[in-house]
Amino acid sequence: MYSVTARIVDGRAVTTDAALPEGKEVTIWIPEDEEEDRVVLTPEEEAELDAAIEDADRHEGISAEEMLRELRELRERDTDARR
Repeated sequence: MYSVTARIVDGRAVTTDAALPEGKEVTIWIPEDEEEDRVVLTPEEEAELDAAIEDADRHEGISAEEMLRELRELRERDTDARR
């Protein structure tokens, strides 16, 4: 899995950074409101996200339990730092 950026031109999604195979079915998420919060990633962040998706596709990474433990630790450190 990978991400592709596209613009709508004459009602069609036109990719700006990749050629997709003819007939490829894709999902496009469209915000309901133009003012809706957007996530804008730097090229480095996009590369990091792509690498994480590849890891997940290979079933590499950490378990949900480990992720939750790490998030709890971060929250505790943040709470302690505010005191």
